[in-house]
Amino acid sequence: MMRKWIINQSSKGPSSSDQDWLDLEHIAQVEITSEDARHPVESALTASGGPGWLAGETGEQTIRLLFDEPQALRQIQLVFEEKRQERTHEFVLRWSGDGGRSYREIVRQQYTFSPSGATREVEDYVINLHGVMVLELRIVPDISRGDARASLILLRLA
Repeated sequence: MMRKWIINQSSKGPSSSDQDWLDLEHIAQVEITSEDARHPVESALTASGGPGWLAGETGEQTIRLLFDEPQALRQIQLVFEEKRQERTHEFVLRWSGDGGRSYREIVRQQYTFSPSGATREVEDYVINLHGVMVLELRIVPDISRGDARASLILLRLA
């Protein structure tokens, strides 16, 4: 017999399970291209949570984590949300083992948000990376170059 479970599709995000999430506040510095003061980047990166990060201006944005010590990464979870306007965003997640002199792409993904239905994108990547010194997330909030600001509800690493 097939083992199955009914999942709640209105869930607020990925389950925390028993995963050992990294405490980014204590092991990394963060660089950002901009942020709205009411939606600081730390609310998307720390266990305390919050409203998530919102860019302070429109256009392509970058969130870069600079680790104090090289990290081994097994999992990356990202949650994006857009409830106000229909738009297609693209993000690129990449890493560097040499302090940012060169990068390797992990994933490039597009997603179309629609206020009448698809308002939340949840991504969960199982990876096997060693010696990660920099993790960079680049977001193009609207690939048609519309007037949208990038946002991120959650980024966590294990």
